Amino acid sequence: MASGSGEVSGEALDHELAELLDVETFDPPAEFRERALLNDPAVYEQAARDPQAWWAKQAKELHWFKEWTEVLNDDDPPFYKWFTGGTLNVSYNCLDRHVLAGRGDRVAFHWRGEEGQERDITYAELLAEVQRFANALKDLGVGRGDVVGIYLPMIPEVVISMLACARIGAPHNVVFGGFSAEAVRERMEFSEAKLLITTDGAARKGKTAPIKDRVDDVTGDLATLEKIVVVRSKGTPCQMKEGRDVFYDEIVAAAHPDCPAEPLDSEHPLYILYTSGSTAKPKGILHTTGGYLTGVAATHRYVFDLKPDSDVYWCAADVGWVTGHSYIVYGPLCNGATSVMWEGAPDYPHKGIWWELIERYGVTILYCAPTAIRACMKWGADWPNKHDLSSLRVLGTVGEPINPKAWLWYHKVIGSERCPIVDTWWQTETGAIMITPLPGITATKPGSATHPFPGVFAEVLDESTGEPVTEGQGLLVLTRPCPSMLRTLYKEPERFLQTYFSRFGKDTYLVGDAARRDSDGYLWVIGRIDDVVNVSGHRLSTAEVESAIVAHPDVAEAAVIGEHDEDSGQAIVAFVTLQGDLVGDDQTIEGIRATVADRIGKFARPKRIIWSDDLPKTRSGKIMRRLLRDIAEGRALGDVTTLRDPAVTAQLEERVKELQAQED
Repeated sequence: MASGSGEVSGEALDHELAELLDVETFDPPAEFRERALLNDPAVYEQAARDPQAWWAKQAKELHWFKEWTEVLNDDDPPFYKWFTGGTLNVSYNCLDRHVLAGRGDRVAFHWRGEEGQERDITYAELLAEVQRFANALKDLGVGRGDVVGIYLPMIPEVVISMLACARIGAPHNVVFGGFSAEAVRERMEFSEAKLLITTDGAARKGKTAPIKDRVDDVTGDLATLEKIVVVRSKGTPCQMKEGRDVFYDEIVAAAHPDCPAEPLDSEHPLYILYTSGSTAKPKGILHTTGGYLTGVAATHRYVFDLKPDSDVYWCAADVGWVTGHSYIVYGPLCNGATSVMWEGAPDYPHKGIWWELIERYGVTILYCAPTAIRACMKWGADWPNKHDLSSLRVLGTVGEPINPKAWLWYHKVIGSERCPIVDTWWQTETGAIMITPLPGITATKPGSATHPFPGVFAEVLDESTGEPVTEGQGLLVLTRPCPSMLRTLYKEPERFLQTYFSRFGKDTYLVGDAARRDSDGYLWVIGRIDDVVNVSGHRLSTAEVESAIVAHPDVAEAAVIGEHDEDSGQAIVAFVTLQGDLVGDDQTIEGIRATVADRIGKFARPKRIIWSDDLPKTRSGKIMRRLLRDIAEGRALGDVTTLRDPAVTAQLEERVKELQAQED
């Protein structure tokens, strides 16, 4: 069945998208607005007038063993404390209270394995297994404050492990399942983890990779790592070290079934999550209990207009990233949602698997990355048109700014022009969504994250003067504390101050992104501060040029870098992936250059265009422009083990060498 888009494809779709590009704003559908949880713009003014009261109201939606005595303690900025004196437990809020309220039979996760395996896990079943595993961890010597590493793929045990740790007050340190074993070692060493939970093997596009044995190769000499728990997921043979290694299923079966949730201080550490170490030692982002859960629960409820009795929600991310922590595990479970959890990639066993899953489970809310949307664009509208997507009512994006063409494709092909799109901006550090439309209130603009969430205070500051920019480009900052923000960098408080608060003072959090405020006050997040090209004195964000290139009808994806140029200081080099099986030629190059000239100006036209079948991306989908700069300038590449497909860089290096040979 069709998605409702009229099964438009090819030239007809390109024409319709071109027409939609002329539409500046998209209002929430009237019927959606009427039924939305938030549909009165006055909520922004109410939250701004008394932000502490606003956040206290959100915190009261949680279950507290003991209520707080102070909403915000700001005696020592930026080391803020929220809901001081209060005690609660995240695992209790995500599980027990729903079961006690008679919702134990509700499905928490529709889990789908890569080869079609299915498992529906109710809240009652999840609570039972979490309690047993929490007791098993205690039996292995894990106690309050002990760090537990988790290195698992997208299987139910990854959620169980996180909730079991939260239940007993053991901060978890999740490592994305696609990272190398060396990355695991690094993060276990930095956090001084006492125990690691991993798996025998992991599936990826029809193949099974050994995991446990790879971990053994690099963690054998870690002094603090006392135990390794192994989930038997794929039946992959693995070595088990006597006295150290145990199987998950065996210790769970032997554990006591009842494990009361520990009442924990609101500021008790919930988890550490390390950012990428591509340029320096990874930063250990530390999130605590009460403020974090308040932020993720409130944003998940209102940004996605969640109706837990009827919605089926799917965040198509990985639990190994902060998006998975906040919007696969903690936010949805705290709100009693039913979610889809998918083990595999978006193109296996075929390029329509996402749309098949939406139809299969009746998904109503989809939250995914612009990278995935652009990939689906390249594969063509025929894939989603094969499936009934009429259950969808809210669409979301996360991870990077979305270019207008991809936004419009999402709106037209997937949402059938009836689903509000919430283009969200936030970070590992913020813990929860900071800038976003509210789907029942906000008129959206393709490519703009629009306005701060109620109770969040964001500004664009002039790079030179530090003064607020009423219209134009500058540095994005947060000017007041939010409950879900990181509390510090784990064991590195001085680095925390230097990284985020050294430029504008201890009251102003420097995001690290550039942004633009337009004449209507909408915020457009451009990208990292260093993702800027300076052409003849014109400072251009790479995202701005990339959006212009992708506006060409033949282009599926583009990545832009700057390289030294004698005449202009820097020249723009564009790596471009075309739609489907199209082959680029001189005419295509001139068409792309003309499109950029029309949308930005002649000075922004790429000097070089390099055709690429794919771009070097991390497994979370972020383009590694650092590697593109190295490739363009012929430098040796650094570590590429965290790339989704390391072979892409070799192909691009060969392509660049061929072009240089032709020029010579």
